Amino acid sequence: MKLEAWFGTLDLGEDGKVLASDPFSKNVRELALRSLSLREPGKGIPPAGFDLRSAALACGFVGSPEEYDSLLHEVTLDAAKLQISGALTPDQRIILAVEALDDVNETVNVLSERLSEWYGGYFPESGLSGETLARFVTKYGSRKNVDPEDPLYAKAADSMGAELEAFDEELLKGFATSVCSLYDRRKQIEAYIESSMENTAPNLSLLAGPMLGARLISIAGSLEKLAAFPSSTIQVIGANKALFKHLRSRAPSPKHGIIFSHPLINTSPWWQRGKIARAVAAKLSLAARTDLYSGEKVPSLAEKLDAKVQQIRLLNPEPPRKKPESGLKPKGKKKRRQ
Repeated sequence: MKLEAWFGTLDLGEDGKVLASDPFSKNVRELALRSLSLREPGKGIPPAGFDLRSAALACGFVGSPEEYDSLLHEVTLDAAKLQISGALTPDQRIILAVEALDDVNETVNVLSERLSEWYGGYFPESGLSGETLARFVTKYGSRKNVDPEDPLYAKAADSMGAELEAFDEELLKGFATSVCSLYDRRKQIEAYIESSMENTAPNLSLLAGPMLGARLISIAGSLEKLAAFPSSTIQVIGANKALFKHLRSRAPSPKHGIIFSHPLINTSPWWQRGKIARAVAAKLSLAARTDLYSGEKVPSLAEKLDAKVQQIRLLNPEPPRKKPESGLKPKGKKKRRQ
């Protein structure tokens, strides 16, 4: 019997004694890498009652039990560091980017509303909001500085807003500049997610789009967990409240979760969305498994999905008819005669 130990290869007899040994060098990093490889199922498992310390002493790998314990301590620490350094996988980086994007969106929405309310007192006729307003305030500041060629010049000249003092103008322009930087940062994160999805999950990005695919991975926890989900779970992922409400009461079951943002689903008539969501979820499950185990892009997945959706639309061109209600009234309880 051959035993792969962390310090070398041992040939054991039927009685568990070491017949031959091939010890490795005492390089801590090499031993740490070997110990991590032995964590795979079926590797590095000694027979019951076998003493690895005594075997290491017998084969001459170490000279004393203290040296064995000290070296094993160093190897396990180095193996833990290697595991930590390799924990941030590409799909985990995508998850962190999605969470950062959500934080940026929440922050920029709050600050944009504050800027709109603040600047609205000085130029209420602008009709601008969000990023457009932030760019406008950053560029002009006071409405008196609006370029005559700008479409808002006439409104700015006849505005009924309050006068903007120099100090307030400087403060507003700085605030708008910060908001613009957040919008730029959001675009940068979105571009990072798109490029990362193309490299990490090309098939999922092809079928769902990079942003929806990244959110599916984020909610699942990793690409491996998403690939392990059945298509029925992917179909309703993100619809937790509706699902638990259905399980606890007689509420209708949800037909789709965050995959509702997929253009094949949200642009379809309401009576086709459930069937199309089921077809999309099935292909997304297959795409996630393909990305996890092969990583090669398969364009035929998108073609098969489109063909399936067209078939659903042809077979269900009109909404289902409601069942006619029977004219019979429900029987009530008869009153007892006194």
